[in-house]
Amino acid sequence: MMSPESVQDWLDECFAEIVTRREVPGASVAVLTQDRVITAAAGVLSTATGVEATTDSVFQIGSITKLWTSALVMQLVDDGVIDLDAPLRTYLPGFTVGDAAASAAITTRQLLCHVAGFEGDIFTDTGRGSDAVERYLASIRDIPQLFEPGEVFSYNNTGFVVLGRLVEVLRGKPFDEVLVERLAAPLGLTHVSPSPYEAILHRAAVGHVPGEDGTPVSAPTWALARSNAPAGSMLAMTARDLLGFVAMHLADGSGVLRPGTVAAMWQPQVKVPRLGTMGDSWGLGWEMSEHDGRAVVGHDGGTIGQAAFLRVVPDHGVAIALLTNGGDVFGIFDDVLAYLLKELTGIALPGRPAPRAEPEAIDPTPYLGRYADTITDITVSQDADGAIWLDRVPKGVIAEIGEKPLRLRLVHFDGDSLISAEPFRGIHPLFAFIGRDETGLAKYVHYGRVVARTRKGTV
Repeated sequence: MMSPESVQDWLDECFAEIVTRREVPGASVAVLTQDRVITAAAGVLSTATGVEATTDSVFQIGSITKLWTSALVMQLVDDGVIDLDAPLRTYLPGFTVGDAAASAAITTRQLLCHVAGFEGDIFTDTGRGSDAVERYLASIRDIPQLFEPGEVFSYNNTGFVVLGRLVEVLRGKPFDEVLVERLAAPLGLTHVSPSPYEAILHRAAVGHVPGEDGTPVSAPTWALARSNAPAGSMLAMTARDLLGFVAMHLADGSGVLRPGTVAAMWQPQVKVPRLGTMGDSWGLGWEMSEHDGRAVVGHDGGTIGQAAFLRVVPDHGVAIALLTNGGDVFGIFDDVLAYLLKELTGIALPGRPAPRAEPEAIDPTPYLGRYADTITDITVSQDADGAIWLDRVPKGVIAEIGEKPLRLRLVHFDGDSLISAEPFRGIHPLFAFIGRDETGLAKYVHYGRVVARTRKGTV
């Protein structure tokens, strides 16, 4: 196993070269092992300015923010303020989505585990004021309920904004203030930036998206809407500070959470369909998997041109945070995070799903048709040569920030799952078709999110 000194030596020798080879504009990494934190950074924070990335630079952590929101919710549990299994309306009477029965039944636990059942990618911009989350809650009153609460895992950003509003109401302050006062400040974290107003005080990374020739160019905007802050639209920090937050969990709460609370958060709550880039199950906010009988917990995050990765092996006291601002982010994950995790713990993370050399020929009729949610229109079709195609067209805010249409040729993977025949951004996206209507057609396509069919029949 690598010592802390050998980790630092390896990072000094290899990290900058990997960042360059993977065409990542800039990246920062922190490794916690044997109660020491080792850091490195390379590249630039913006290709437009050429400002160098340093270990004190802040990067957006995207949906890893959900772990911070989860900790704030669990503090409410620790204080006896809420019961995870009581209806959310017990504490948040104004909570309403499109289905009245579901609105009355949904619990805080279901929100933490992504099984609340309503559409989860609502990015409505409700302004930049401290009331953005409050106003967002009023904007989701008509969003569709896709399935019964507790029935299916479907990654849900909207649900975590609702949890953020729960924190605001019960603590009597805006989400950003509660996060700093109850997590960042007690942990002594100095570079935690809940919004651009704090991030600008530090060296801040800018996201990058593929340009016309495929090379990374600066993204058109720095962050998504403030309304989605509890789900991960804005929070930025150094890799070291992110591991300061993780270290609290490894120390059984360190007085920030009650003893035993972290263990409860790291208990699997719901099984996750095999989707390639997610764990085997979800705990209370945390993504979870098991390798050789040992738990690996963490979360990933993606914002506008920035991607963040966090993996923790509690039995070894090892954690690795990798923050990037574009380029081949899955490649650098493999080269740095997965490599160091194996060297420090012996755990080899499994490879991502890939198409078989000779995929089984299938009748795609149950899968053909149109599916849609608030941010995408998806069409699955078959051409004259028998090839199956998935076209995903962004709309709304996702289109406005520059997300491009996607066309993938699909082949059979396993059961009712199809996989991209060619890689896209370093991975083969996997799509599970779940549920059946009265005519035998799939009700939903599941790629981490559940998207409902909009029109029956083939295309």
